[in-house]
Amino acid sequence: MIEDDILTIEEVAKYLRVSERTVYDWSQKGEIPAGKIGTVWRFKKSEIEKWVNNRLSMNALTVQNGTVHIESVISPDRILFLDHSTKRDALLALADNLANAPQVKNREELSAEIIKREELMSTAIGRGIAIPHVRLSSITDLVVSVGISRKDIIDFQVLDDEPVRLLFMIAAAYNQHAYYLQTLSFFSARLKNRELRDALLSAENPQMVYSLLLGTL
Repeated sequence: MIEDDILTIEEVAKYLRVSERTVYDWSQKGEIPAGKIGTVWRFKKSEIEKWVNNRLSMNALTVQNGTVHIESVISPDRILFLDHSTKRDALLALADNLANAPQVKNREELSAEIIKREELMSTAIGRGIAIPHVRLSSITDLVVSVGISRKDIIDFQVLDDEPVRLLFMIAAAYNQHAYYLQTLSFFSARLKNRELRDALLSAENPQMVYSLLLGTL
């Protein structure tokens, strides 16, 4: 293992947006892949990424606040067709679009934190999907922007070698932990449907994407 592939408790806590104590407790209980170097817990980046992706793909994250109502978190003006082949350009374009939502109060912070989050660990979950996400104190309520890429985005770290084409960017208030996890799980489970993914990629305009996500098309 190379040094850059090893994470500390603090880094894993920042990635998962939980407390360091929570990561420590999970490690002690064997609920998260971890190892000890002496008396200090360390985590292999690729194993944590796989653990998170498995939790998402199995829809195993805790749902506490009812169902996700797509129309309350997405609107057609936050659906963007992308023409970028690198994840940084795609993420910045999507963050810039998302920052137009009234729930976002600090455009620069959103872009910076999205990039920082991606550098810590990939948000690609397989099947050509990435779900970049952050919780920030400058966000007043959870909001989502959708990116449909016309090109393969080739530099996401993916587990199945399928280039990313669908991006769902989630920004939430810092105190919305449960709803934030629920929304991540919702989109991950919904996008298991290949027919839906293919239809989204073939959509001609934002309204069509919006209708597909609502299930009205």
